Amino acid sequence: MSDPLELTRRRFLGQMTTGMTGLALSRLLMSDLSAALPPGTHFAPKAKQVLQIFCPGAASHIDLWDHKPLLDKYDGTPLPGPEEVTFQGKNGNLMKSPWAFKPAGKSGKMISSNLPHMAQHVDDMAFIHSMTSRSNTHGPGCVAMNTCFTRDGYPSGGAWISHALGSLNQNLPTYISVQDVRGEPPNGKANWGNGFLPARHQGVSMASQQALRNLGRPTDISSAEDEATREFLRATNLEHAEQHPGNDELRARIAAYELAAKMQLAAPEVSDLSREPDHVHELYGTKDANPLKAAYAKNCLLTRRFLEKGVRYVSLYCASRASNVDGLLNWDAHRTLKADYDRHCPVFDQPTAALLADLKQRGMLDDVLVIWCTEFGRMPTHQVGTTGRDHNPDAYTTWMMGAGVKGGVSYGATDDFGRRSVTDITTCYDFYATVLQLLGLDHEKLTYYHNGANRRLTDVHGHVIKQILA
Repeated sequence: MSDPLELTRRRFLGQMTTGMTGLALSRLLMSDLSAALPPGTHFAPKAKQVLQIFCPGAASHIDLWDHKPLLDKYDGTPLPGPEEVTFQGKNGNLMKSPWAFKPAGKSGKMISSNLPHMAQHVDDMAFIHSMTSRSNTHGPGCVAMNTCFTRDGYPSGGAWISHALGSLNQNLPTYISVQDVRGEPPNGKANWGNGFLPARHQGVSMASQQALRNLGRPTDISSAEDEATREFLRATNLEHAEQHPGNDELRARIAAYELAAKMQLAAPEVSDLSREPDHVHELYGTKDANPLKAAYAKNCLLTRRFLEKGVRYVSLYCASRASNVDGLLNWDAHRTLKADYDRHCPVFDQPTAALLADLKQRGMLDDVLVIWCTEFGRMPTHQVGTTGRDHNPDAYTTWMMGAGVKGGVSYGATDDFGRRSVTDITTCYDFYATVLQLLGLDHEKLTYYHNGANRRLTDVHGHVIKQILA
């Protein structure tokens, strides 16, 4: 008769061997799975690149994307509730949108008639109608929509993504900020800065109207001499960097100069819009009689070319600092909403819609995530003594389309007049948690140790908006 203790020992050793084999197989499978993921990602991404379209000046949600029929019905009557005092003071009565809203696409999404070209894309868009901002001031509001912090000095979303995923090309920057001809947005470079991340992750500011000078090789220098000079410079820079370990600013400057050398070939080619056929220029409106529209259209076309070349993150700005001085109008329509938007919407509408159509027909939306942003919304009332609207941080709209996004849907809602977000209230933290999710990044795991804390783009907040994911 066998010893029960021996039988137990044999069973234990046999089961332990089986268990260890299973653990080893599991580890191998996990290694294979990890090896299959793109570098830097936490899980399989739906998108590889991001196009951010930013309209600084607080584009009015209730005059563009968020239809409020009760504004028509109660136009000229007081907003229910206590008297509102906002950014520039007291507000008057409710004011309907000067433009009719019309159903668009198969989804029947109601869109302002002032955006006829953009209306053609609603079936590919996921609207987020319940955004809220932490600021009612343009500068901090823009920075918050780009960095999730109202103060300067924090990394932008593009910088975080550059840090996490790196470059898709060798000859152009990982992150490019395409500036409007009218100048930089409120708070300028803080919107595409690297903050406390290594300096190489800051956005590079470019535009179609900015000449790229001194990129060509002088005619009296041969290509062999040019390459030999670069190689000597690389070796010298490397030796200098090794003598200063831990100096990230130095290494970033060296990397920037090396990238500039590579751009000698790439940048002139990608920025040469004359290479595009006439029908593409006509689609975008690059030769429009309105110089503001033509300039923005060229930036849109330049943006497509950057994305084609593998730039990871492109921020495209439409408008500049919050000022309508000298006709450099933007979305900040405090006094004359109808006159301002009648001039400004055509600048935005055709070129932006052309960019989206061009990306789609080229199949690029399989990899490119498009996000549209502004810093906050506007009041449903008019400012006292004007026909414009004041700032409204309690309600505004953003949207996404492209890689991994469910089209033809709307998430969240404002109240009957568009004064406040009331359903599925959303923040910049949720917005960027969703962007990172589509790029294969867990917003809670994407961290950088700084000043005694593991910092995140989404700070200590944020939830992925799963309802808009395909």
